[in-house]
Amino acid sequence: MFYRLKAMKRQAEREEALAESLRLDFTRESKTLKRVEVGEPKARILCVDDEEIILDSFRKILVLDGYSVDTVETGQEALGLVQTRDYDFVFTDLKMPAMPGTEVAKSVKHLRPDIDVVIITGYATVESAVEGMKHGAMDYVEKPFTEEELTRFTRHALIKRQDRISRQLKPRVHVMGPNEVGSVPGGEFSIPGGVLVSDSHCWASLADDGTAKVGLDDFAKKLFGRIDAIEFPSVGTSVKAGQTLFGIEQLGRQARFHAPVSGKVVKVNERLGRNCARLDETPYGKNWICVIDGEILDAELPGLKIGKSAVAFFQEEIERFLEFLHKADGADVDDPASLCLGAIEKLEGDRWQSAVEEFFGG
Repeated sequence: MFYRLKAMKRQAEREEALAESLRLDFTRESKTLKRVEVGEPKARILCVDDEEIILDSFRKILVLDGYSVDTVETGQEALGLVQTRDYDFVFTDLKMPAMPGTEVAKSVKHLRPDIDVVIITGYATVESAVEGMKHGAMDYVEKPFTEEELTRFTRHALIKRQDRISRQLKPRVHVMGPNEVGSVPGGEFSIPGGVLVSDSHCWASLADDGTAKVGLDDFAKKLFGRIDAIEFPSVGTSVKAGQTLFGIEQLGRQARFHAPVSGKVVKVNERLGRNCARLDETPYGKNWICVIDGEILDAELPGLKIGKSAVAFFQEEIERFLEFLHKADGADVDDPASLCLGAIEKLEGDRWQSAVEEFFGG
């Protein structure tokens, strides 16, 4: 009963805010701006459409569902507002006389890449939707729409946005102490103190008997995300540093990693092979992939990175990966990918293969 009364009160407050907005004047901020703000909004949305009846529908439907909504009738006004106010979404009509929705989408993503853009279209063809996506739009909604269709679409878009934000990685590198190896911070890249890192993103941890446990480092694991299977080396195999040592499989695609040191493979982690999801906890420590009996460690160790040099290497690789995401065939592209968990998993075809070859050697 208490929660029902609370919900009814909240709904009444939203209806009051909607009615009050009709009496307020925002023309000094933007000529056609109409604004409705609610307490504790689910999200803040800016809608731009040259049809006032569509904007009226957006305000009424979304405000009553718990969103704060601004509406304007031109793309130029929308671009002015995104530079001065914080929004989670911009909904923009595809076909407008002065500035088309594709231009609005492109400009919003340039000015505020943190805002998600949705195309409103009465021309719900594959071509129009794809055109909007090329310029950074996350999705499109067809008009006319029912109240249920718009609220369901917006809730789904909000879930997608929240999931994307939760998966974003901070370009920071955390050096872990000996008691932290089971708890890698989810939003940061991590390296255990004392662990050696190779240029192809394998780690090595040395034992007193001259053997080295070898695994996938946190840069590789976080950017790959899902790993379906591990291709282990055969016990007894001799490898040279820089030669293929093991592979991983992701959605039917294979990536191969190079040995950080030379020697003979004396053991593989069959327990990890039976459950690759263990790597989601940490790619370090008990989740090593194989053990190598080193042959010329004294000569090879100076070529590996540890401590500050490993942190600097990770930071350089993060910058290089961000540059890679926005390049294709030598030209700048509007790529919706970002520095997030599973960023490589989201790449398709040749771009996936290019990322694997450039950062991990193949």
